[in-house]
Amino acid sequence: MKKDDIWQSISDIMSALMMIFLFIAVSYMLQVQHEKNKITEVAETYSKFQRELQQDLEVEFKEDLKKWQASLEEDNTIRFYAPEVLFEQGSADIKPVFKSILNDFFPRYIGILYNEKYKDDIDEIRIEGHTSSEWNTTISSENRYLANLNLSQQRSFEVLKYCISSMPLEERKEWLKGILRANGLSFAKTVQNNDGSEDKIKSRRVEFKVMAKTKERIDKILEFSNE
Repeated sequence: MKKDDIWQSISDIMSALMMIFLFIAVSYMLQVQHEKNKITEVAETYSKFQRELQQDLEVEFKEDLKKWQASLEEDNTIRFYAPEVLFEQGSADIKPVFKSILNDFFPRYIGILYNEKYKDDIDEIRIEGHTSSEWNTTISSENRYLANLNLSQQRSFEVLKYCISSMPLEERKEWLKGILRANGLSFAKTVQNNDGSEDKIKSRRVEFKVMAKTKERIDKILEFSNE
């Protein structure tokens, strides 16, 4: 074979390899773009979910939040922040006035979330119990945290138990059994004053939170892309 023919063959091989590498690169870029589009779609769906839920909760409860001493937060959390209404100090027994509030609030709350435009996108409904960093005896910070953790967990569980038992519609009870959770957070997420200090009154609260299936959907996209 002539020298020129050898170089021509090498040149042809290099061109072919370049085409293969280019094809792989373009394919990879298209795959990345596809995954990015999918994640963007999930993010937009989540944003729409949050925005519409905020509007529906606001319309439903705007006349009640003040008298309940409650608030609707920007992340759609319903916060009951008056400790004198909720429980006796150091106790997980729900006060009659809070039971009366829950009787009014919870069926209407679930009525919104059970709507077709929300219920299939809900991963969890969390009832969270929060405390201040105080305790009624002088103990270490660690023991204060653990004591308050136990108390906040008991309180969130008692609220969950009461809400489930008072739910009149059986099909909604069955749905709630799969997604309703009780979490005690002790004083891990206290409410802060403007100066950064702890607001020990508002820190003693109960919150209702909706967790969407966004993370689950993104994980499925990433799992599929790695196969």
